[in-house]
Amino acid sequence: MIYVDADACPVKPEILKVAERHNMEVTFVANSGLRPSRDPMVKNVIVSSGFDAADDWIAERAGPEDIVITADVPLAGRCVAAGAQVTGPTGRVFDVANIGMATAMRDLGAHLRETGESKGYNAAFSPRDRSAFLETLDRLCRRLKK
Repeated sequence: MIYVDADACPVKPEILKVAERHNMEVTFVANSGLRPSRDPMVKNVIVSSGFDAADDWIAERAGPEDIVITADVPLAGRCVAAGAQVTGPTGRVFDVANIGMATAMRDLGAHLRETGESKGYNAAFSPRDRSAFLETLDRLCRRLKK
């Protein structure tokens, strides 16, 4: 199963393409409306608008046989702890070896924004990011099938 933190996810079409190639089910989880799909392998879950409701829904279900796609580092940490394969929309893999550093960098960035030391601008999503994501997701799907 592929779980997607779907609010503001820029790679939904790519997820569907790779999932179809590997015959994997996809669940998009969001706080607001999602475009319906006629594909029986695609499920949409709308959760309450409560803080972290989508994250909680995914974290409660993700496990060793799953892939989670999220840019949210705390959610990635919870899913890595549950044994899931985790990647961000830029193809960055989160695993036991790097989730601690990713969390520390996220917290540092938040602190720098709060103190005014950083404006907190994120780089624009690029074609290179899309390509890296496709490669990473394909690799994670193949790894799960072994």
